[in-house]
Amino acid sequence: MTSEVVENEFEFYSKAEKYWKEVPATVDGMLGGYSHISSIDINSSRKFLQRFLRDGPNRTGTTRALDCGAGIGRITKRLLLPLFKTVDMVDVTQDFLTKAKSYLGEEGRRVRNYFCCGLQDFSPEPNSYDVIWIQWVIGHLTDNHLSDFLKRCRAGLRPNGIVVIKDNMAQEGVIMDDVDSSVCRDLDVVRKIIRRAGLHLLAEERQENFPDEIYHVYTFAMR
Repeated sequence: MTSEVVENEFEFYSKAEKYWKEVPATVDGMLGGYSHISSIDINSSRKFLQRFLRDGPNRTGTTRALDCGAGIGRITKRLLLPLFKTVDMVDVTQDFLTKAKSYLGEEGRRVRNYFCCGLQDFSPEPNSYDVIWIQWVIGHLTDNHLSDFLKRCRAGLRPNGIVVIKDNMAQEGVIMDDVDSSVCRDLDVVRKIIRRAGLHLLAEERQENFPDEIYHVYTFAMR
């Protein structure tokens, strides 16, 4: 539980904001020096996502996606814009969103909104998104704020829409990272928060071919 490792909620959020303001607005900055894993990450995410976009009665639409914790738009550029008509981006760091406008190039014209906001304070527009993609950012939310945010995401989905979380998973319990002011939860804790938000888990997958020294990364799809 984050309540056991986060002593001061205000400090937890403000320290993270300050940390990201110092991070270079580059792919390497977004990935903490691991820019070489970007293609492996994107290719796996695309395969995972496409199983929901295939033909069928419950097929997820491709009209609009939301990239949460979007940074400069690495995922928007390489995963979401090729698959969706329009994308919205939300990130707490204005400099990243400003950089995104040049980083995304011509295709960036299909980004409708750049929201500068922490996810604890962000509400997706109801009934608006086919896919809400949340990657490497849930550690910056307390358990309560994550659960509440996921509830708002659920309300933000269009029919047959899905919420996707892709993130680091601890082996056991909840681990605090004082450097970037984030937490890493184990699988059971994340699953409990998902259930608490009233979401049903559709798929869960461990990322393969990442460096051994980093946390295991899992992807969850839910609605």
